Amino acid sequence: MTGVRRARVRAFAKINLDLRVLCRRSDNYHELRTVFQTISLADSLGVAFTPLRKTSIRVNSAVQIPDNLMVRAAKSCLDAMGTTGQIEFELDKQIPMGAGLGGGSSDAAAVLLALPVLAGCVLDWPTLLKLGEELGSDVPFFLMGGTAVAVGRGTELYPLPGRRPQPGLVVVPELHVSTADAYRRLSAHLTSEPQQNKIVSFQSNVWGGSAGERGQGETPLEENDFERVVFKQYPALKSIKLRLRKLGANPALMSGSGSAVFGLFPDRDQVRRAIQSFGKERVFPITLVSRAKFRAEWWKCLRSHTTRDKSWPPQSRYAR
Repeated sequence: MTGVRRARVRAFAKINLDLRVLCRRSDNYHELRTVFQTISLADSLGVAFTPLRKTSIRVNSAVQIPDNLMVRAAKSCLDAMGTTGQIEFELDKQIPMGAGLGGGSSDAAAVLLALPVLAGCVLDWPTLLKLGEELGSDVPFFLMGGTAVAVGRGTELYPLPGRRPQPGLVVVPELHVSTADAYRRLSAHLTSEPQQNKIVSFQSNVWGGSAGERGQGETPLEENDFERVVFKQYPALKSIKLRLRKLGANPALMSGSGSAVFGLFPDRDQVRRAIQSFGKERVFPITLVSRAKFRAEWWKCLRSHTTRDKSWPPQSRYAR
């Protein structure tokens, strides 16, 4: 294998359609029950791989990201493949950082999916999931896309039927919510509601939303435990949620521990009207992205480097 191989891929953001925090685990993570959903908001990532005896990794981006998860993902991927080379990333950052939309984790997952294809190596699905889990709790979901239930610390995933491409709006105010601080504040409230109540409620809502015709069900999930403590500290976020609801969004929720708040609407006309009602806040019109659409986008971006069969993860046509 000689020369440089290039591809430009999309690293999609996520929202949490529902999020319950049960307790602190023995490994110091928290036990979660959540529903992840891929959305159309995405970073654009250029990846170039050149086989060399020594490894070098460079990130070109207008946004400086400390301890960039893409670099760690690239190193882990090269180690797993047993290969070396020069890697250049060109990142066009569109997903706001620190907003609960998973941009850093999605970028890392994009590296794990794209790099083996460009390097002509094979990493099976269990290996990719393991690498993703070692990088962060959200990363395995971004290897899968679509709609999925996540339990444990968020790495144990169960796919749900695809949802229709419902339009929505993500509002990201200019404030930063510390995830660690949000967990600390929430931990004091976790004993006030028995875990079993949360689990039964979560199961009932997920089942009710996914039992209908495939691709048509609307999951009636609209709880995020973090709102209880984050809204108290940042009342502006609660105001955004109430405005979205008043404008016709259902559901309207904070994503993760914030600061992004999203609303899903019946149609795009209502999204356009909602955009006009927000002034200083950053707003991003979105649509929900199914797993089928997620994979189709990846096969399209990597089509000149992959085999013709639609396998997952994408397989390199250079592999021997």
